Amino acid sequence: MIRFFDVDRVIPFMRYGKVTTTISLATFFFAVWALWAKGLNLGVDFTGGTVMEVEYSQPAHLDKIRGSLEAAGFNEIVVQNFGTSKDVLIRLPAEKAATAAQVSNRVMDTLKAQSADVSLKKVDFVGPQVGKELYDSGALALFVVAIGIMLYLAIRFEWRFAVSGMIANAHDVVIILGLFAFFQWEFTLTVLAGVLAILGYSVNESVVVFDRIRENIRKMRKAEIPDLIDHAITQTFSRTIITHLSTQIMVLAMLFFGGEALHNFALALTIGIMFGIYSSVLVASPLLLMLGVKREHFLRDETPKEGVTADGAQV
Repeated sequence: MIRFFDVDRVIPFMRYGKVTTTISLATFFFAVWALWAKGLNLGVDFTGGTVMEVEYSQPAHLDKIRGSLEAAGFNEIVVQNFGTSKDVLIRLPAEKAATAAQVSNRVMDTLKAQSADVSLKKVDFVGPQVGKELYDSGALALFVVAIGIMLYLAIRFEWRFAVSGMIANAHDVVIILGLFAFFQWEFTLTVLAGVLAILGYSVNESVVVFDRIRENIRKMRKAEIPDLIDHAITQTFSRTIITHLSTQIMVLAMLFFGGEALHNFALALTIGIMFGIYSSVLVASPLLLMLGVKREHFLRDETPKEGVTADGAQV
């Protein structure tokens, strides 16, 4: 393994396990409170509404477009570029007193009054029932992925590892959702895709650490469990930094240069990657100690049975 960030001594991560677990609990409860008190700011994908694609002959001024639409009485709208600077995506919440055609006509009249070089490319209407189905399907997808990850960890390792890894993953997801609720960032299908991606990304880091813990349990016969875990995390520290740093650079590029269409998706990934490092090292591993993981859970009984030699031959 290439090590760009070699660590000469074992870092005593487990010595601070209670502190990091307390911080995690506080952050987790804050996120749960934000979800309960404020709720997610669901986008048109989930609540229903009208999505319009318009095109200008010159680069569009989003602030002017947004301002003119708000002045015309359209509230809670989303105006963003997609594709090129001349293409604009407009999302509007559903209106009970107007059809999608009426809404799109009013929008186009407002935009043409501001600039005559605008043309309508596409109009989509998402009904409230469809939005609810998407919301339910998204929640089901999160649940199924979580169960699948837990079963994978239980089969590959041991049930204590499965529980620890799943709690750490749930910690990441709840914090992402809680921050989106607290700051009222729009939660759309692309953000949900980012959350699902973080579930897989975070469990990958947990599996790497768990694998090294299992190897150390079999190799370091005289070491205590906390020391084994500290060795495992330290041994994978270089890989963790390189993997997360390279991924974060790519995600930050999307966040700052990908435009509004990718902004919240990249924001969810950014939060998930940062907390994914923390949870894999400082949440999942202390939980293993709390659940009472022992060397005996991985080593076969090597004491010869009566009438049988160590190599299995009958006496």
